[in-house]
Amino acid sequence: MRALSIAASGMQAQQLNVDVISHNLANMNTTAYKRQRAEFQDMLYQNMERPGSTSSASGAIVPLGIQLGVGVRADAVGRVTEQGGISATENPYDFAINGRGFFQVTLPSGQTGYTRAGNFAVNADGTLVTADGYQVEPSITVPQEATAIQVSRDGVVEVTLAGQTNPQQIGQLEIASFINPAGLEAIGDNLYLETPASGAANTATPGSPGLGTIMQGYLELSNVNAVEEISALIVAQRAYEMNARVITAADEMLQATSQLR
Repeated sequence: MRALSIAASGMQAQQLNVDVISHNLANMNTTAYKRQRAEFQDMLYQNMERPGSTSSASGAIVPLGIQLGVGVRADAVGRVTEQGGISATENPYDFAINGRGFFQVTLPSGQTGYTRAGNFAVNADGTLVTADGYQVEPSITVPQEATAIQVSRDGVVEVTLAGQTNPQQIGQLEIASFINPAGLEAIGDNLYLETPASGAANTATPGSPGLGTIMQGYLELSNVNAVEEISALIVAQRAYEMNARVITAADEMLQATSQLR
């Protein structure tokens, strides 16, 4: 009874689908979170009669054949990298990238991490860091006597010092881009790592061709759409229920067969 294993694979696939949807909904308010999407493909087919084979000595061709599928399997859980909404925070250390690009962060391992979450702060040394204390690259150190900080759309960082009227440049932010950002490896904490699938990072100043610009005092929101996710959840739930009914029907058929005398 193939229907049992086929329907079981369908239930497993929809369980994965629900897991992905629940993760999206859980991160609705996560800064710069990019929603994920489960993708599936049909499994290997059993050829009872191959299409295009000859059915007689005269060379007649079988037009359709008999191919029986054996279920479904997860193909990938992709990340949708479209821009999220922009929210004003009025915090001078909050930065949003309007367009393509990632901030660069030095991880404790020495690797370079990449993030869209620009909710930064300064540590005791005045260095610009993430919420977890990881240093933003290139390094930006705000002087203790600074009374204000300004970051231009192209990433030029300037501060106004006490007793001075003209701002002083202290650094230049750079952002990285990838030919396939969906291929980055998510490691949690709003951070990603470069992989062979993403391609090598290309760094440049914000506003360069193909890159976004910096918006100071703003944060990028999650790109999760609650209505779409709830609709997808209902569809996944109904698909799960229908596969469960197939298992019930197959069980009843087996029961009827076992009662034959």
